[in-house]
Amino acid sequence: CGPGDPTATAPPPVRNIVWIIVDDLGWRDIGAAGSTFYETPNIDRLAAAGMRFTQFDTASPVCSPTRASFMTGKHPARVNITNWIGGRQAGMLLQGEYLGQLPLDEVTLGEAFKEAGYITAYMGKWHLGDGEHLPDAQGFDITVGVNGAGQPATYFYPYQRESPSGWDVPDLDDGLEGECL
Repeated sequence: CGPGDPTATAPPPVRNIVWIIVDDLGWRDIGAAGSTFYETPNIDRLAAAGMRFTQFDTASPVCSPTRASFMTGKHPARVNITNWIGGRQAGMLLQGEYLGQLPLDEVTLGEAFKEAGYITAYMGKWHLGDGEHLPDAQGFDITVGVNGAGQPATYFYPYQRESPSGWDVPDLDDGLEGECL
């Protein structure tokens, strides 16, 4: 295997990419963006050491369509997720047809990065489907704290209801009493 050999494979990537999506975060709610009210030292360190994108809009004002757009690079209407999953409502306006999960045949960022040689992980809120439509079916090698619901059962440890439910947050068994997500 030498230079120009078509059977040679590219070396694995050497850079890490951390992509953070936060629902309901104001443009100035972290110290790196000028907040003097919220203390966000860990995010501020990431912002100082990495690349920041400060001028953009999301494809939707609600979570599921925005996540579907980020994951696929498509407008929410192209993947038929135009409302938050579970947000189907009857009323004066005709609700457009939408899927209750991101289709498995859509190519996600997880799949694209995995194909490029990265080890991929997804942590936290998914809200793009449940069961066989969770991140591990969409190209992510590792998932932590992912459930099919749009929020945790509770934001306080142990992040579960007294009776098991789909809102319980898995993989966070070693928290401390009073700890808050």
